[in-house]
Formats: sequence, structure tokens, C-alpha cells
Amino acid sequence: MGSDWEPSVTALHRKANHVLVKLFVSALLVGISFRLLFSRSGDFLPVSGLSTAMERAVAPVAGVGGGENQKDSPSTDNKVVFDASIPAAAPDTEEASQKEICDLFTGEWMPNPSGPAYTNASCRFIEPPQNCMTNGRPDTGYLYWRWKPSDCNLPPFDAVKFLTAMQNKSWALIGDSILRNHIQSLICLLSKAEEPVEVAHEDNYKSRRWHFSSYNFTISLIWTPFLIKADIFENDDGESKSEPQLHLDTLDTKWTHQYRSFDYVVISGGQWFLKTAIYWENRTVIGCHYCPGKNLTDIALEHSYRRVLRLVFSFITSSIHKPVVIYRTWTPDHFENGEWFSGGTCNRTAPYKKGEFNGRDVDHLMRKVELEEFKKAVADDGPGNTGRLMLLDTYHLSLLRPDGHSGPYRTFHPFDKGNNVAVQNDCLHWCLPGPVDTWNDLIMEMLLK
Repeated sequence: MGSDWEPSVTALHRKANHVLVKLFVSALLVGISFRLLFSRSGDFLPVSGLSTAMERAVAPVAGVGGGENQKDSPSTDNKVVFDASIPAAAPDTEEASQKEICDLFTGEWMPNPSGPAYTNASCRFIEPPQNCMTNGRPDTGYLYWRWKPSDCNLPPFDAVKFLTAMQNKSWALIGDSILRNHIQSLICLLSKAEEPVEVAHEDNYKSRRWHFSSYNFTISLIWTPFLIKADIFENDDGESKSEPQLHLDTLDTKWTHQYRSFDYVVISGGQWFLKTAIYWENRTVIGCHYCPGKNLTDIALEHSYRRVLRLVFSFITSSIHKPVVIYRTWTPDHFENGEWFSGGTCNRTAPYKKGEFNGRDVDHLMRKVELEEFKKAVADDGPGNTGRLMLLDTYHLSLLRPDGHSGPYRTFHPFDKGNNVAVQNDCLHWCLPGPVDTWNDLIMEMLLK
């Protein structure tokens, strides 16, 4: 009996072990299912993904009880192994993607209770025509706005971060008086970290250079309102003895001869092209822009502006020196009830809302030329220089800020002799601090993001 009983007891033990194994595997499968379904706080895998993950998780369990499966599979110590390749939640991926493709130049002006990064009291580099607070501008609402791109946030300018990134570098801002307006803003922002020393200037101070010694960072302003060779007969009040003589086939050597010394260049055309001018090519007069009474061919403004930009970009793309070049787009003015020479004013104290003002026809024309020529320049620069030419598209955000100009406060206390005194307004240049500070926020984000 003993021999007959022994096989029976063994069989019972085997049967019991099979039941236990089945119960263990069943419980394990249920646990895995709940783990997969609820471990992501409601983020569910698609059925196919769930099935695959389940198969991978259960595979090591098949070896329970020994045998060939356990021998041939990698060592897992019979632990459940989850697939680390399961993708992250979709919202995180979408958010990262939005940050990559954010259009910094489409958005709106939002109230900013914290106000500007500097004032006329904290920055000594603001020139009188832009020093609106010192000149007696009574309203301050224009100081309390910030630019908010539609799909992301624009961080404020960080002077220490900028100067650290630009250590041992040289910058140049090349263009007209709007660039001079711009560089004052940049220096005011940078002076929060360190005040620069002016190391060079022209007799009329229109072109200047500053140095930040702790960072060995140099920044230059090169005044060349047409970017090409030009004979100009105009004073600071816009009064001219004769029409500018523009050589459409010759760049201004004032900037081209220094070009190789710069690591970064900010350059732009501007409103000077709207002035009456005589055009030259090959040392011969070929026509003019708006010159009634002269026996000259009238050349379309679009043609001359395109001709100049094409020459500028050709120089940049063909040069063996390859600095980062930022082209700033057309800046609209906000004269109402006339032009600068005919009593035009800009008395608004708040930004436009979207669609309230769309600019003038000439703004659209000049901007169209700029965008077309910039696109062509990027193509000409070749794939090896991707990202070297950058577009600082300040047009739309500037268009919405009629309140940010100097207006009558381009001079000191213009109404001290009474409010009925005829005062020339400046509705092109910007108060500092003011909207132009945002241009530097944008540059920093473009370069250092």
C-alpha cells in the first residue's frame, strides 16, 4: 500500500501546485491590468499599446516553476518588467512643440503693473529728444504695457545673462536715427548690470561706440540713414538746403569697411527713403523720387528701396565674414492731422486694439519689399548658414503703439509758454523708456532662448 499511496500523494501535491500557480498568475495579471490602467492618472494607452505592454510585462512570469522558458530568457528574478519606451503624455509634447514654433511677433499689448525696467532717473544714456519724462510729458500710462506673444511668454531682458553670453563679442547697430533710439534702449537695459564707457564718436555724435570692460563687450552705432553712399544736406530739425543725392549702386563705406570687425549686426532701412531724393547710378543721375519742377524721370519708391536692400543683402551673403545679422523691419509712424512738417500730432495715450489701425499704404509697400528681399537673401546665403540671418519683425507690435512716441515732448517743457503755442511733434521716434524696449526683449529671446 505504501508504494501505491506514494504516487497518489505526489499527484495530489502536483495538482495543488498547478492550482496555486494558476491562481498566482491570474492575480498577477489582474494586478498588472489595474497598474497599467490607473498608474497614469487617467492617461490611457490605446488597446494595441496596452496589449503589447501586457505581453512584455507578463513574459517573465511564464518561467514560474522552472523549465526551458526560464533558462532561455534574460534574468529577471521573476519580477514584472514594464516597458520604459511607453510614450509620455501628449500634452507635455504639445507644449514643448508650441514653445519651439512660437511666433514672437504676433500678439497683443497687455497691462504691466510693474512698469519699465529703467527710468530717466536710473539711466543717463537717454538723449533729450527721447527723454519724455524729463521733458514734461504728463501722462505715464504708456509705461505700463508689455508685449505678449499669442502662443508663449516673452521674458524680460536680463542684462547679466546677455552680457555673459556676449563676452568678448562686438555688436553694431547700422541704420538711421531709429537705430540710435534703439541702441539707447539697449544701453539703458545693459547698464543695470554695468555702465559702459564711450570710447569713440563722430563730431556730431551720430555714430558712437561703447565698451563694457568687465565683459569685454563692444557695441557700436553707425549712422547711415540710406545704407548707401548719400550726400545729405539736412539738419536735426529736418530742414534741408537741397535734396539728398543717393548713389543706388554704392554702399556706404562707413559700415562696410568695419563689417568684418563685428560678431553681431542689427541693420535696417527706414523712413528716410520717403524723402525727396535724386538718384544716381554709374556716377550719372538716373531720376528722382518726388521732385516736381525738375526735368527728371520719377522712379518708383518701391524700385529704389528694393535696389538698395538687394545691394545690402548681396554684400552680406557674399562676404567671407559671417556674423549673425538681424534685419529689423519697417517702423511705422503715427502722425495724425498732418505730417511732421505740416502740423501732424500724436496725442494718444493708450495702444490701439487689433484691427483699429492697419497702417498706411506706404507702410505695406515698404514692408512687402523688405520681406521679399530678406527671403531671397536667406536663400542666397545657403543651407550651411541656416539661422545666421534673422528677422526682427517689429512692424505689427510697433503699429499698435501710437502712445509711445515723443510727440511734442521731443523738447524740454514745450508748453511752458501756453498750450496754444505751435510745437513740432515727433511721431516716429519713441519715448525712453517705452515700446522700443520690447525690441531688445525680442532680440534676447531670439538669440539666447
